[in-house]
Amino acid sequence: MIKKLKNYDFTLMITPVLLTGFGIVMIYSASMVYAVVEGYESTHYLVKQIQWFIISMGAFAFTSLFPYKYYQKLMKIIIMVMVALLIGVLIFGDVVNGARSWFDFGPVSMQPSEFAKLGLIMYLASVYSKKQNYIQQFNKGVLPPLILTALILGLILMQPDVGTAAIIFMIACSVIFSSGIRFKHLSILVLIGLSLVALAIPSMVTDERISRFTGAYQPFETPDTDGYHLIQSYLAIGVGGLDGEGLGHSVQKLGFLPEPHTDFIMAVIAEELGFIGVAVVLGMLSIIVLRGFFISRKSRESFGALLAIGISSMIGVQAFINLGAITGLLPITGVPLPFVSYGGSSLLVMMLSIGILNNIAKSVKKKEQETEPENRQITNGSNVFKNRGGKTWVK
Repeated sequence: MIKKLKNYDFTLMITPVLLTGFGIVMIYSASMVYAVVEGYESTHYLVKQIQWFIISMGAFAFTSLFPYKYYQKLMKIIIMVMVALLIGVLIFGDVVNGARSWFDFGPVSMQPSEFAKLGLIMYLASVYSKKQNYIQQFNKGVLPPLILTALILGLILMQPDVGTAAIIFMIACSVIFSSGIRFKHLSILVLIGLSLVALAIPSMVTDERISRFTGAYQPFETPDTDGYHLIQSYLAIGVGGLDGEGLGHSVQKLGFLPEPHTDFIMAVIAEELGFIGVAVVLGMLSIIVLRGFFISRKSRESFGALLAIGISSMIGVQAFINLGAITGLLPITGVPLPFVSYGGSSLLVMMLSIGILNNIAKSVKKKEQETEPENRQITNGSNVFKNRGGKTWVK
């Protein structure tokens, strides 16, 4: 048992759990007053997040043990479930913050678009890993998977959920780029994407979306309306300084910041724990993302490598969009901070993804252990010498 556990990536196991535990503490700090104002107990969001954490740890354990290569055999089922959920939410879903993107099952709510991120990563990694022999042929190797990708993006934009659609678009780009596509074909895809965006802009431009841009890039021109939320975020970040006001001592969470336990939780962290707290969170997120890319590089199997790239990109892109919104770099889109923000669907998908990454890491280490005796035998039975440059060569 201990020998099997050694094959797992302990850095990738411990860091997300620690970051989630930190997030639970900050969710309680950020949501105490908000929960009371909403008519709940002060511990309402804390208890719910702990419950989701327990469920997510079970999911993490399952995907860590379940061989990731089997997902390719289940791909048709994954695709059908993913599309069915996205269509179903448009018909039967509840509207939250202007988007019909949630299923409400009483005490439990679910956001299908969160699971669509992971499902699409699996699909693209599976398809492009099988097309490696002709990946440089645009019509045969590159184009077919983009039809389903466009369908998924279209269904999410119909909710409308622009933030999640942007994340999925960038995830798809990262997997496609890493699959070995020719630069010429990549340029064609970029031009097609820009053309579609240009055509869609007139139908997507609404007063609400315009207000998000003016609130992000001209907040002080409308301090009481469109720019109000970002200005409150600036105040929280500015007051925090180096070491913050102290855990639980945020003022902006007392009705000034919207959704302080979800979209703007990093602003609360900055106010209460300062630059040091923010640096710790960013450091842990960076470790997770970079570790995922490292596993991808070491994987000798294309499906595992592309799957690791997609998952790492998802975490990194989502963190970037969330942080961009609270700093005014990007419009506010309602994207949660991975592992830290309140939200059961987001946490569950993140832990499922980390479990898959750990399973890929285990497979990589197992392959290395299998090939190590062979390499040692070759080295011991050969003539080894050094050239003038100091490099070791095996003859």
